[in-house]
Amino acid sequence: MQHPLPLLTFAGSTRAGSWNRRLAAVAADLATAEGAHVTQLDLADFDVPLYNADLEARGTPRDVVRLKEIFHAHPAWIVCSPEYNGSYTALLKNTLDWVSSPIKGDPDWASGTKPFAGKVVGLLSASPGALGGLRSLSHLAPLLRQLQCWVAPQQFALAKAGEAFDANDQLVGDAARQAVQGVVQQVVGAARRLHG
Repeated sequence: MQHPLPLLTFAGSTRAGSWNRRLAAVAADLATAEGAHVTQLDLADFDVPLYNADLEARGTPRDVVRLKEIFHAHPAWIVCSPEYNGSYTALLKNTLDWVSSPIKGDPDWASGTKPFAGKVVGLLSASPGALGGLRSLSHLAPLLRQLQCWVAPQQFALAKAGEAFDANDQLVGDAARQAVQGVVQQVVGAARRLHG
């Protein structure tokens, strides 16, 4: 019998009404239906300061280490990226910068790529605009590849997000739901092949 695949979902936003947080929850439900064991991460639960090497020299914040542990423990991720000024958010970049920074002298975290290397990552975005945040994904994918992640070729950007969810935060359109499901299935399938 196949063991449930640990899969992480999170959004690059902490805004209470974030479309991307809603989209991450939809992806989590679909991944659970695919047999994954899903962890829904909320970046608002972590106290992570703006990255600063002088601050880091005084000691890596405990919540950064927690994030390293969580990222490392999940071979598959679904990341939902808002689009700010045609790119991903400062929150998402800051999180990745901290998690990828090596901790000198620490036998577990001396390698900055350890939480990332070989992870299978699916990218989604949601935006009230017509492109659905697609430009943020075009910037985020190379960053994740630089960190040695395997980025799933299939991506989805949810346009007109303000009209896309019902009162229960489910996607209204079948086409959008199928597109998200396609990304989830590709991530789950690839991660199972790569990680057993």
